[in-house]
Amino acid sequence: NDRGVFTKDGGPFEGQYVFKANEKIIEDLQNRGVLFASENVTHSYPHCWRCKKPIIFRATKQWFLKIDHKNLRGRMKDIIKTILPPNKVSEMILGGQDGLVNVLGVILGVAAATADVKIVIVAGLAATFAESVSMAAVAYTSKIAEADYYQSEYEREKWEVEHFPEGEREEIRALYARYGFAGAELEDIVQKITSNKSIWLEVMMSQELKLEPVDRTQAVPAAVIVGVSALIGSFIPLVAFFFLPIKASIYLSLIVSSLTLFLVGSYKAKVTIGRNVLRQGIEMMVIGMVSAFVGYAIGSIFKVPAS
Repeated sequence: NDRGVFTKDGGPFEGQYVFKANEKIIEDLQNRGVLFASENVTHSYPHCWRCKKPIIFRATKQWFLKIDHKNLRGRMKDIIKTILPPNKVSEMILGGQDGLVNVLGVILGVAAATADVKIVIVAGLAATFAESVSMAAVAYTSKIAEADYYQSEYEREKWEVEHFPEGEREEIRALYARYGFAGAELEDIVQKITSNKSIWLEVMMSQELKLEPVDRTQAVPAAVIVGVSALIGSFIPLVAFFFLPIKASIYLSLIVSSLTLFLVGSYKAKVTIGRNVLRQGIEMMVIGMVSAFVGYAIGSIFKVPAS
């Protein structure tokens, strides 16, 4: 049972803890003359990955869910999209990071070249809105391009399945042979996949071409998310210049921007790979600071003399 104790199905060993009953079980087998050999083996597996204590595998009733029943697969995908909208986090990070780093480099370069804070603010605002519109446009056109590419590849595969089915069937066979299937088992898989054209095409697209469907209706939402994120990120290094002198603004802008980049990098690592949080945060911060110092260096080289 769940306490590691034999149930009534254990016969004479009912109520005994599984490890303590080992000797009695071995003795019983010896007395009945059915024990071939007995040996103690020390190993580290199996164990609980949380508490590191030994665990016991035991037989339990199994159940399986057929995800193609009543279009369950499609319904699950639709529900997942409403709970965890795809790519939203990455789009926010992309826009925010790009806006912050680019505008930080611009305003530090201008701040190094002039002592007039108004010029820095104007240059920063121009870069902010231009960057936001540009990033939104890139997000929109990229999503449309991805959708068009997927559709073109889908139509090509569909035409090949219709006109050269044997060649495409052989590609399925080769694909699953690489996974280790062979003989009758492999032929059964090929038969099941190629007997349904929609599944056949889905396998070709996802497993052979490594492509996933792209919803072109998400192009506008993606553009909005990236654009707004870029706008917000762009204002982070710029805000200080509205209230402080240039020199103080430069220091504060660098501190706030580097901290923001570190937090964004750490969060990105946490929600994507779940590890290396510190390293990813530092990496993103260093990338941003390199960009900022390049802008500052250019501004220092072409410094505008005070009038």
